[in-house]
Amino acid sequence: MELSEIIPHIEVLIFASEKPLTSLDIVELINNSFGFLEERISLDQVESAVEGIREKYNAEFYPFEVRESGGGWQFLTKKEFHKTIAQLNGDKFLKRLSAAALETLAIIAYKQPITKGEIEAIRGVNSDYSIQKLLEKELILISGRNEQMPGKPLVYATSKTFMDYFGINTAADLPKIKEVLAEQIVEGTIIKPEDFTDQPVADSLAEVDAIEGDVSDITVNEEGELIVKKDDEENANETDAPQD
Repeated sequence: MELSEIIPHIEVLIFASEKPLTSLDIVELINNSFGFLEERISLDQVESAVEGIREKYNAEFYPFEVRESGGGWQFLTKKEFHKTIAQLNGDKFLKRLSAAALETLAIIAYKQPITKGEIEAIRGVNSDYSIQKLLEKELILISGRNEQMPGKPLVYATSKTFMDYFGINTAADLPKIKEVLAEQIVEGTIIKPEDFTDQPVADSLAEVDAIEGDVSDITVNEEGELIVKKDDEENANETDAPQD
């Protein structure tokens, strides 16, 4: 079967599916649909066809696109139309996660699988409400129990909905902690001696290097110039000495 014949079938599968479809899912579904054909389509053919579909819908003419999100391919509206789509569901669609829920979700995403006790140890506050809200929104799920801990507490992990919500395919797609912190690092200000005097210090230091004595003999006058007091005193003594 030619790619041109496969593409419409892939488009309709992605469009009609209630969940993201992987390339392997598409291969299986199409081969099952055309089971009577002697030549079955391959994964390479599907991936080439999907790439062509993506290029097609990337054109400005279309308000939606085909993206890999939530572990598979989906038709998604382009971001410039999100506010328009939001009107279909009103405030419920626009409602954002609270700071506490986002904090809890971030901990679960990076530490999963994790118990409620471990979450609260990191946050320092009770997390019952945040966990309950995240479960209601299906952003997290109960993945089992920690058999090694007393009481075998429930452990939580992120869900497929979480990946779809944030447009990623696996937890490995999350930004690394060091990458996030790198954006917050403030470099220290490098202070140079020249910042505190109008006179180039390099020249003055060159003179000082040739002088033996205590560094306490070096001072700065009102004009911001470096002065070696020892030299001044010696010059004054020589001037005041009686001449033969």
